[in-house]
Amino acid sequence: MKISNHTGHVEMTVQTLLKILDHSSDEIFVLDGEKRILYVNQVCEKHYGLKPTDVIGKFNVELYEKGYWKPSIVPEVYRRKEPCYIRQVTNIGAELMTSAVPILNEKGEIDLVVITSTQVQTIKMMKAKEEKDESKSTQEITNEAHIITNSSKIKSILEFCKKVAPTDSNILILRESGTGKSVLAQYIHKLSRRKNGPFLAINCAAIPEELLESELFGYSKGAFTGASKLGKEGLMEAANGGTLFLDEIGEMPLSVQAKLLQVIQEKQFIPIGSNKIKKVDIRVMAATNKNLANMVKDKAFREDLFYRLNVIDILLPPLSERKEDIVPLIYNFLNKFNQKYNENKVISDECLNILIHYSWPGNIRQLENLMERLVIVSNSIIQLADIPDLINENVGQVTQLALPDSLDQALDETKRTFIRRSFQTYKSSRKVANDLGISQTKAANLIRKYCSDLTNG
Repeated sequence: MKISNHTGHVEMTVQTLLKILDHSSDEIFVLDGEKRILYVNQVCEKHYGLKPTDVIGKFNVELYEKGYWKPSIVPEVYRRKEPCYIRQVTNIGAELMTSAVPILNEKGEIDLVVITSTQVQTIKMMKAKEEKDESKSTQEITNEAHIITNSSKIKSILEFCKKVAPTDSNILILRESGTGKSVLAQYIHKLSRRKNGPFLAINCAAIPEELLESELFGYSKGAFTGASKLGKEGLMEAANGGTLFLDEIGEMPLSVQAKLLQVIQEKQFIPIGSNKIKKVDIRVMAATNKNLANMVKDKAFREDLFYRLNVIDILLPPLSERKEDIVPLIYNFLNKFNQKYNENKVISDECLNILIHYSWPGNIRQLENLMERLVIVSNSIIQLADIPDLINENVGQVTQLALPDSLDQALDETKRTFIRRSFQTYKSSRKVANDLGISQTKAANLIRKYCSDLTNG
């Protein structure tokens, strides 16, 4: 390929052009006339937590229906056949200004659509530099709570949650701290028939034992020294018609456990210092990082309460078992704290690579706290020097991020994506040939090359 300037012609290879596009600060999507994605640059990982190889070859609607962005600009540009503009929010919280420009053939039909997206935070920062008071008038967008994941394990759990959410069965969420147990509980609540009722959460480990009972069940006026003269409504009563989430329930004292059991069994309780029965309609969800079965054996947790809570148990895997979620979570938190602190920080590939290979013993909570720190203390680009020594010293063997080394490799990966996707759908070389518009012989050769693991049983 040659491009010209005022001094003559300059050689530019396709490989060089692709490198230039990958270093663009804007996301660039190219769709064909059938709305299939022909190209996307590396910025898509920053916006959706997806690599280009996860995207190229798919139809645009496949990703839209999975919730990677909303709303979609594609139906409008294909209908109008003229440039369109829209404001979007992605699955990891990036807010985008998106434009779509159709390229028409001689018949006036769409051959290609070029879509470019710029983060609104970037625009805000540019305006803020020009006009210092501009940031005061910028509009903040609050995204509805959702779970960000590319993990098949988490997706399977979410499907399971959809089945149990409409019931009133008690749920016990297990595994390590910081894995997102509270977020999962909220997700289940939003899918339940109680979604319009309150969702109240309490961390049993964060409240002193002597205060936990009064926080949960409330008390009447003058119930004890220092009590409010008006009394106090407890969380049990406040959650009526909704869901009560008890985090770290393994820390709940035995005396309070007995009273909780009464609520679960009889839907009623008596506040501290009162003789009046309160009736409630609540669903109880609980979580713990402890082994409650062992605690039952050691008489540290009531056996009857354990079985009442453990009607449905969900094992939430730690971040070390869902490595594919690290990148989208990093960018989600980067977007979140850039907006919170009115910054526009970006993260280097070297830094990203270190974080991917760290074990994350503190799970998602540790990652979130780290990203907040990095946004605060780093310069415009988060570099290796900004990473705390604790992480640098404990990271495993680091390999280079898996990017294509050449145009041939990039094209090979694209062909592999197309063929595997088509073969998994149609299962025969003839149908694959029809789907991709190639000869059956070529389809058969490509299936042998790229789909041997799919054809051998």
